[in-house]
Amino acid sequence: MNAPAEVSPYVDPVQRSGAQHLGMWTFLATEILFFGGMFACYAVYRASYPDAFVDASRRLDFAIGTTNTVVLLTSSLTMALADNAAKAGRRGRLRACLAITGVLGVLFLGFKGYEYHQKFVEHLVPGFDFHPEGGAPAPMQLFFVLYFALTGLHAIHLLIGLGVMTWLFNRARAPRPTEAMVAPIEITSLYWHFVDCIWVFLYPLLYLVR
Repeated sequence: MNAPAEVSPYVDPVQRSGAQHLGMWTFLATEILFFGGMFACYAVYRASYPDAFVDASRRLDFAIGTTNTVVLLTSSLTMALADNAAKAGRRGRLRACLAITGVLGVLFLGFKGYEYHQKFVEHLVPGFDFHPEGGAPAPMQLFFVLYFALTGLHAIHLLIGLGVMTWLFNRARAPRPTEAMVAPIEITSLYWHFVDCIWVFLYPLLYLVR
């Protein structure tokens, strides 16, 4: 017997796209609540120990933080260009923009990994041989706990985005109509821009404390 034909739960592609976007926006709303709680925790401790947080922020690498901000903002641009390329049916440009976005994401993680190594060498990892050069007030550890928690979670989200980017790039190489790429690219763009927006908040909170 022949297997029954698969029945789509959607009336038409427009309804399917709307459902996919609603699902992603709902997911991003939960992520905003999650990061929002951590930002609130940061605000409480920042108000409680302002001097310690200023001293701790000065021990971060401003150049790396600024460079990574430029890298991520550029990746948002290339992701938007990939979205436009998919809608315009330009397969070559789509693959190029996805590749550039992925490379920029890897570059960001490389810089962040180097900065983590710096903090390890400088004995700035909380709970693990924490004794900064020149001494430091005990509340400074709170700053670095939040620093590693916030940037670490952000890096995990970025890794997930890179995994999806790899899947999209491989899918774009297949001989199928680019129309099939529009919805996945749009959904991934929302996620990628969200991850970039989180960093836009992290950068001043961590690197520009004065």
